[in-house]
Amino acid sequence: MTLLSVKALSASLAGKEILKDVSFDLPAGEFVGLIGPNGAGKSTLLRTVLGLTPHRGEVAIEGRAVASMSARERARHVAYLPQERDIAWPVPVEMIVALGRDVHRPVFSRQGVADREIIDRAMRRMEVEAFRDRPATELSGGEKARVLIARALAQDAPLLLADEPAAGLDPSHQIMLMKTFAALAGEGRSVVASLHDLGLAARWCSRLILLDKGRIVADGPPQTVLTRERLRSVYAVDAHLGEAGGKPVVMPLDLADRNGP
Repeated sequence: MTLLSVKALSASLAGKEILKDVSFDLPAGEFVGLIGPNGAGKSTLLRTVLGLTPHRGEVAIEGRAVASMSARERARHVAYLPQERDIAWPVPVEMIVALGRDVHRPVFSRQGVADREIIDRAMRRMEVEAFRDRPATELSGGEKARVLIARALAQDAPLLLADEPAAGLDPSHQIMLMKTFAALAGEGRSVVASLHDLGLAARWCSRLILLDKGRIVADGPPQTVLTRERLRSVYAVDAHLGEAGGKPVVMPLDLADRNGP
């Protein structure tokens, strides 16, 4: 089943074309890393898929055009984690995570047993259950990030779009996050996450989509996308490519000499 279909997608911001003729299909059960240098169009692509940015082309979620969906209906099909990690109100952590269930219930209705189970599972996955009663504004930046990820998980949508979800997390929680996303794919859902850490992307994603200057320049398994030549041409870095435990290892080492071989 195709969860997301993007065809000939283009988008402009402030008169500048950011995305140029982007097309791809996303079946159920994939963890896709959306990678590329700063300004490549990753965040714009995620927002455009959600219908938050004017665009040309077609975007369909589970066979339905995004433009035909209401915001509430769209939220039942796709969860979105933006880059921003601000929490303005000093409400308990559990209440923040529980907001992810709102799109599945009539307005002002109470949580059911199934809602409670999904909320608790999301909090366990992000290891935030220990401070469920603490005001969210008292948390560290990394803890806030995990709470907001838990809220997105509690939405329990077939598709999760996450914009730099690993930013601000320590190494152990970065790995925990990637394992969680891989587990979601194993359960039949799909995740598209924009990532700057190529090591995490190579090791945990089943597929990478590499953007550069608004276009897809590579799409496929990490081993075929992250070549030395492509890292030099797109990222302008020299990198060590290897393998450990049957998974690829990518470590940028230095700036590439553009005048070199």
